[in-house]
Amino acid sequence: MATDIAAAAEALLRARRERAWLEALPEGARPANAAEVAAIQQRIAEARGPVGGWKVGAANPQAEPGAAPLNVVDLHLTPEPLSASRFNVIGVEAEIAYLLGRDLPLRDAPYTREEVLDAVESLHPVIELVDTRFTALKVTDPLSHAADQINHGALVVGPALADWRGIDPVNQPVRLLFNGQVVLEHVGGNTAGDPVRLLQWLADTGARAYGGLTAGMIITTGSCTGLLMVEPGTRILAEFPGLGSVETAVL
Repeated sequence: MATDIAAAAEALLRARRERAWLEALPEGARPANAAEVAAIQQRIAEARGPVGGWKVGAANPQAEPGAAPLNVVDLHLTPEPLSASRFNVIGVEAEIAYLLGRDLPLRDAPYTREEVLDAVESLHPVIELVDTRFTALKVTDPLSHAADQINHGALVVGPALADWRGIDPVNQPVRLLFNGQVVLEHVGGNTAGDPVRLLQWLADTGARAYGGLTAGMIITTGSCTGLLMVEPGTRILAEFPGLGSVETAVL
């Protein structure tokens, strides 16, 4: 029996509207593969307004990437505090994002590394706020969580670095502070390895159902810090020496 994509999307959208968190998706509406995950994500994204970016990542440098569209309503370009009331749980990840300065439309031939890099206008430090429409993270099967926009809550985008070609994301230092206290400091940390591979996959495969990638999209390429949970009242600062810093608070 085919998975009920519409029922899955509606259950997740209703959970957002009513703040009635799910133990699991309804029987018959749980995705069985990556294609069904993507179809559920797309229905949710279309219902919530324009798509302004993507999150993309991979479990290791050889793994098939996964992605989720990010709605404009969840993108924050200033350090203004976010209301804790909008979240179910509050997870924090410091990441590196790419802003596209030109389109990468659909085509038959795969995009080369240089073609993708030439489309990038600037690099940005970002903070992803991780959330879930389920009762907790990891409470149900991984594909259902992936269908829930891969646990996305919000993306806080830091200042642009236009002269970014000298940045090596794989060996980029990162420091994460909560309420002024360093909670993590190391080099690298993204399980996917080189994020350019992720951008190529997104342009070639991940964004096909959306007509490709367009100028102005912000693409965040996976956690450099791992997931850290915080409570309301936390001020968050992520520093990437040489790249920049980004801050926010959940109050």
